[in-house]
Amino acid sequence: MIGLRAVFVWCIWLGLIELSVGGRVRHYKFDVEYMIKKPDCLEHVVMGINGQFPGPTIRAEVGDTLNIALTNKLFTEGTVIHWHGIRQVGTPWADGTAAISQCAINPGETFNYRFIVDRPGTYFYHGHHGMQRAAGLYGSLIVDLPKGQNESFHYDGEFNLLLSDLWHISSHEQEVGLSSKPLKWIGEPQTLLINGRGQFNCSLAAKFGNTTLPECQFKGGEECAPQILHVEPNKTYRIRVASTTSLAALNLAISDHKLVVVEADGNYVTPFVVDDMDIYSGETYSVLLRTDQDPNRNYWLSIGVRGRKPNTTQGLTILNYKTISASVLPTSPPPVTPLWNDFERSKAFTKKIIAKMGTPQPPKRSDRTIFLLNTQNRVDGFTKWSINNVSLTLPATPYLGSIKFKINNAFDQTPPPVTFSQDYDIFNPPVNPNSTIGNGVYKFNLDEVVDVILQNANQLSGNGSEIHPWHLHGHDFWVLGYGEGKFKQGDEKKFNLTHAPLRNTAVIFPYGWTALRFKADNPGVWAFHCHIEPHLHMGMGVIFAEAVHKVGKIPREALTCGLTGKKLVENGHY
Repeated sequence: MIGLRAVFVWCIWLGLIELSVGGRVRHYKFDVEYMIKKPDCLEHVVMGINGQFPGPTIRAEVGDTLNIALTNKLFTEGTVIHWHGIRQVGTPWADGTAAISQCAINPGETFNYRFIVDRPGTYFYHGHHGMQRAAGLYGSLIVDLPKGQNESFHYDGEFNLLLSDLWHISSHEQEVGLSSKPLKWIGEPQTLLINGRGQFNCSLAAKFGNTTLPECQFKGGEECAPQILHVEPNKTYRIRVASTTSLAALNLAISDHKLVVVEADGNYVTPFVVDDMDIYSGETYSVLLRTDQDPNRNYWLSIGVRGRKPNTTQGLTILNYKTISASVLPTSPPPVTPLWNDFERSKAFTKKIIAKMGTPQPPKRSDRTIFLLNTQNRVDGFTKWSINNVSLTLPATPYLGSIKFKINNAFDQTPPPVTFSQDYDIFNPPVNPNSTIGNGVYKFNLDEVVDVILQNANQLSGNGSEIHPWHLHGHDFWVLGYGEGKFKQGDEKKFNLTHAPLRNTAVIFPYGWTALRFKADNPGVWAFHCHIEPHLHMGMGVIFAEAVHKVGKIPREALTCGLTGKKLVENGHY
């Protein structure tokens, strides 16, 4: 058996690892391409990397530099990859957001993402161009503590779960439907996937009679066979969980086992015990599992839909105690997913997440406050999601380049509204005929402390109010609190300024508000948007820019489209 030292030396010789001050430089070569796979036992065209679906797991240590050469092999469309949860301090052009931080990478071209991972935690990466995340362009990104440092919690082993949802219609067909008049909604996903594996035409739990599907008969090697978690009795395991779903909010449970939540979005939290946990698109967690149950049984790990009326069967795999065969199915049914519309249960879980002692506390005051009203609107007959009556549509020239080089005709220079009418009825909203599409930018001064109040409202159809998970690029924010109804003067007195958790994704509950605070201390241009893929496609996002004049030299490859590309040609850089 080759020793780890020999492997490390070989990696250096092959150029896969480069030594640098403060950490290693880890090199990856990613070829993005379409491929035919059977993730749910049926054949589909999915998007993957290096022939893998999901893409390869990236693993690094704090202080390492990742150098990822991404080649677009899609033939007819551009692509980018966003490194979800990585703040990109000093490298805003590597955030991987088409039309925001860079130009889309054209077919046949290669773009080099190079950035430092500065904090430990559970992260992931995914496509951020069109609806390529829904097509399957995603993978895990894990950052460990440096060698010699230990976590404050003990564990004997580790598992990584990447959760996603799958449709049997292509992401292109979904895009066309969402952009049609009248709207053609994508519907609920056909299958839930755990590490890219699920079962559509059979059930692992068929014998319990909760389905009309036949029992799955796996012989070994099937692409849709579940990845089983093999454990030893009386051990503690860390389970890293990330949700890259396009639509579904999920609930995760393991039969007869408790879970201890210790990390959320790359930040440590005060540990708390749960029987099951909700996880929304864009969120990541670490939980500890103690294998203290009967070692002569196996147990279900289940994920089920929350927050939407489900039309998708649970995703299942098995927790296998190594004292018995992994082929022995559990003797009891899978955990029952809580009712999809039990929002009080959802709120109770979310509000248990508070910062661990020692986490930086939020500034006591903010310099400015922005109120963002989430509404569904019609613009010229098209159904859109809007923020303060503006539905986001991205420009042809990436904001980072156009702001840096003062190309003022690249996007609307009028700032978007910073609030909404206080007489707006969130329970019975109007059709909003004055809604527009736009691409203006909220601009902040360096180190300005900003409060964002996310305000939820009704849908056009009158079918209630949806949960929306909002994700901020380039930063973590403090979650100061949640409230019912419309945010009103005096609600700020309820803010949690002592144990506010740091997150990069936060949910806004139906007919409620969520208050966030962040410091604009990372020069660049950053997306802030609902992480539900079709909602973002329909305009549910805003753009934050801060101190762009302090951004260093932007790689030319990030600027080769639109007006910045034209500027490069005019200046003789081609």
